[in-house]
Amino acid sequence: MRFHRLGKTLLLLFIGLLGVQAWAKERDSREVVDRELHKPLVRGGIVFKHYCARCHGEAGEGENRTAKLYVGLNMAIKPQSKDAFFKIVSKGGEAVGRSPFMPPWEEELSKEQLSDVLAYLMVVGERVSRGEAVYKTNCTLCHGVDGDGKGRASKLYNPPPADLTRSDKNDDYKTSIITLGGAAMARSPFMPVWGEQLSKQEIADVVAYLRTIVTKAAAK
Repeated sequence: MRFHRLGKTLLLLFIGLLGVQAWAKERDSREVVDRELHKPLVRGGIVFKHYCARCHGEAGEGENRTAKLYVGLNMAIKPQSKDAFFKIVSKGGEAVGRSPFMPPWEEELSKEQLSDVLAYLMVVGERVSRGEAVYKTNCTLCHGVDGDGKGRASKLYNPPPADLTRSDKNDDYKTSIITLGGAAMARSPFMPVWGEQLSKQEIADVVAYLRTIVTKAAAK
C-alpha cells in the first residue's frame, strides 16, 4: 500500500512538472510575441496608418483619395534624415518651409508615438519592412513571430495555422487567400477575410515579407 501511494505521488508530481513546463513554454512564446508587437517599427506602422496614410498613401507614395483634394501638391514621402522627419512631423510643414497643409503633430501624438512613426518613416519606401509591420500586427497570433505556425492562438484551431516557412505557394495564391480568406480557397475556415481589413497595398507588402520568411528558413 505504501509503494502504491508513493507511486501515485510521484505520478502527480510528474504531471505537475509537465504542466509547469508547458506553462513556461507558453509564457516564453507570449513574451516573444509581445516583444515583436512592441517594436518601434510595428507600432510606428500603426501610427502611420491611422494618421498619415490618408494623405500620403499606404506606401507613402502620395496616392490616396484625400491627396487628390490638394491639386498640384506632391504628397509622396521622399527619403530624408530622421531629424528632418522629426521637424516636419512635430512642427508641421509651414515651420520648415514646406506645405502649410501638413499639420504639426506634436500636440496630438505622444512622444512614444512620434518616436515610433519616425522609425517607420525611415523605411516607408521599403516594401518588405512595411510588410513586416503588417504581419507582426495582424498575423503573429496564429502564424507565430517566425511564421512557423506556432503562434499564441495556434492550439485553438484544427487544422492548425499553416507553417509559412515551408509554403510552396506563389505570390498570387498568397494574395488571394489573404484577401478572400481560407474558406474561399478551400482551406481552413479559420483564416480570416483580410481583404475587409487590410488595403491592397498592405496585402502586397505582407506577401513580399512572407517571401523573405521562406528564404530565411531555406537558408538555415
